[in-house]
Amino acid sequence: MSQTIITNDSSPDPKQNFILAALSAAEYNRLLPELKLVQLPLGWTISESGDHVNFVHFPTSGIVSLVYALEDGSTSSTALVGNEGIVGISIFMGGESLPTSTEVQSIGYAYRLSRKVMKQEFSLGGKLQHVALLFTQGLLAQTSQVAVCNQHHNLDQQVCRWLLMTLDRLHDDEVVITQARIGQLLGIRRESVTLVLGQLETAKLIIRTRGRITVLKRRELEKRVCECYAAVKDEYERLLPSNRKSK
Repeated sequence: MSQTIITNDSSPDPKQNFILAALSAAEYNRLLPELKLVQLPLGWTISESGDHVNFVHFPTSGIVSLVYALEDGSTSSTALVGNEGIVGISIFMGGESLPTSTEVQSIGYAYRLSRKVMKQEFSLGGKLQHVALLFTQGLLAQTSQVAVCNQHHNLDQQVCRWLLMTLDRLHDDEVVITQARIGQLLGIRRESVTLVLGQLETAKLIIRTRGRITVLKRRELEKRVCECYAAVKDEYERLLPSNRKSK
């Protein structure tokens, strides 16, 4: 799927992305003419596993999942990226490609930057390089913690962790997604997702409608989640303290 570049007066501010907002005025002004606004339509695969990535994307809204696919067709999301970060870290990390695909989990917008310009700016060793590397460290921490969570914690905790991490990046209490898609992202059966969400609804923590989940009692949901949620959130706040705010 090709990207459509959007140009209109109601375009979101690039500084809605925390990485771009952290740049110095000189860096930001240098990059601004090169930033192109694109849509992030639901389900769009920005890059496949092993692809040579040509653009980095700075989301201003929506969520992109890093998804690992096995030979049998099963999948699992290893990390989420919202407007706190960057999609396409292989460009500046030097590996050329990643073993995961990047797929839009929640619709939104992003500003894309060409591979050439990103590498040039990164090589200058300024603020962009600094915050991009800090974000990458946070992303690695998230990936590691998700792997531990999937191995050691029960499905109720995993679903609560994923739901809270998703809502943090949407800055909302509602997520538009099917139960089947949640199952694909978590690598579990849809029936298991339905069971867990049913228990959360019975406890009056959420409301489910067709393709939509609304959280009613976030604090109660946080009491049910494992320590993995706080571990990831705390690491982002430690690395990027001006960007990650508690709700």
